[in-house]
Amino acid sequence: MYHYDDYDRALVHERVAQFRDQVQRRLAGELSEEEFLPLRLQNGLYLQKHAYMLRVAIPYGTLSSGQLRTLAGIAWDYDRGYGHFTTRQNIQFNWIELEQVPDILERLADVEMHAIQTSGNCVRNITTEAFAGVAADELLDPRPLAEILRQWSTVNPEFLFLPRKFKIALCAAEEDRAAVMMHDIGLYFYRDADGELLLRVMVGGGLGRTPILSRQIREALPWRHLLSYVEAILRVYNRHGRRDNKYKARIKILVKALGIEAFAREVEEEWRHIMDGPAELTEAEYQRVAAAFEPPSYERLDDSDLGFGTALASDAEFARWVSRNVQPHKVPGYAAVVLSTKPGPAAPPGDVTAGQMERIADWAERFGFGEIRIAHEQNVILPDIAKADLHALWLEACEAGLATPNVGLLTDIIACPGGDYCSLANAKSIPIAQAIQQRFDDLDYLHDLGELSLNISGCMNACGHHHIGNIGILGVDKNGSEWYQVTIGGAQGQDSALGRVIGPSFSAAEVPEVIEHLLRTYTDYREAEERFVDTVQRIGLEPFKERVYGREVQSA
Repeated sequence: MYHYDDYDRALVHERVAQFRDQVQRRLAGELSEEEFLPLRLQNGLYLQKHAYMLRVAIPYGTLSSGQLRTLAGIAWDYDRGYGHFTTRQNIQFNWIELEQVPDILERLADVEMHAIQTSGNCVRNITTEAFAGVAADELLDPRPLAEILRQWSTVNPEFLFLPRKFKIALCAAEEDRAAVMMHDIGLYFYRDADGELLLRVMVGGGLGRTPILSRQIREALPWRHLLSYVEAILRVYNRHGRRDNKYKARIKILVKALGIEAFAREVEEEWRHIMDGPAELTEAEYQRVAAAFEPPSYERLDDSDLGFGTALASDAEFARWVSRNVQPHKVPGYAAVVLSTKPGPAAPPGDVTAGQMERIADWAERFGFGEIRIAHEQNVILPDIAKADLHALWLEACEAGLATPNVGLLTDIIACPGGDYCSLANAKSIPIAQAIQQRFDDLDYLHDLGELSLNISGCMNACGHHHIGNIGILGVDKNGSEWYQVTIGGAQGQDSALGRVIGPSFSAAEVPEVIEHLLRTYTDYREAEERFVDTVQRIGLEPFKERVYGREVQSA
């Protein structure tokens, strides 16, 4: 993985010193909260319902075991013994005291981590899939180019005060596991017939109160123009994006207002002036960064390991876990392991205790090469595990509460912290997730249902990505009470789709029963091995609405 150079180290440590001074002035009353607000946001610090929340960047979802131990130490020393992994491949600490923040940032800087640009109207954490570098269907490891984008966008003075926050995602595999189409800029990498690396550029995606999937504005962009083309897009957005209304300030609104063709023409004209400038990437610069992502020293392993096969045949619970939580690896004899942070009602989705972090760090070193990944589904991945070690790892993961075999199933719920923590939320997310997980705790039933995503957001900001869940749940306010709107038919990936509202919202107590009705409708109508989302697309909303509400809902 990438290691800071002198420039990176100087920048991050100087930012810590700068913020330490700003915090001291705030505590001394020399800065008002209004004056302090933009300063703390530039360092990932939010003021939530009960305390400050610090959001730490995990660029493109990659961590070392040492970095994860540092995060565990912060959870022990400054929080309440846990952290929350987010859908943006970050980690949040929800119980932070202001005077402690500079010391936390110093500790992060010592292990090449920071909280810069995890909030505010700037380019946020650059994301890609959690299996980058090891996926069997991968064209190339996208992380070197993600790292180049990170370096270019960090404290870039031209783009620190955009109309609104800005999110970029990359995909370099046949399957899109990075939800690229819901980002402000999405980049798909591919090769032409001559083997040249090219990009398909998508713009204007985003969820929130106006969910829109991105649209293509450029095909066959040579990879060397990655930075200059992204810069051209940002320049057009910075120039024309609205600043008078934050709800209409995202690039998706600008693209919709101008039209995709007119927006593309603006970008091409802007790019024409800078395409051959200093932002053009060189092979030498790419290789400089790519050298940090060289594959580890894999052993020559036989994919037909007898011990692994015996364990599969003799232990049904282990076999079930392998079928859901173990992913193919490009190197024979290895696999990527998903550690589920969704054990059910015992813990909120995405929460990992400090003790669990320490154990994961140990496993990464004992069973792998000291590397950990964070998925946008809020799970933790060990990317390089020998198949012969899977059973031993599974036994320890079971003890640590990280081996629930539900990846990709109904109870692998994506959820924001919601009204329990967030001052923006209209309703709680965590109790709804736990109620659903408690209602549907039969693993045999979940496996029979098959692939099915359920996402929950506590407000229209859509941090839980409810719009692209096969089933989406949105917390809404009705006369001061918490209610929940349900959508179905959302999907991520190459066939991304936005869910559609099935009808009037529900009270918290009604939600598990509503999910039950949706699932029964699905099992009644599905054909062969058809997935939930495919059934919704085939038969439409009406059968689901009729089962949930009764026929009178058609006139509601």
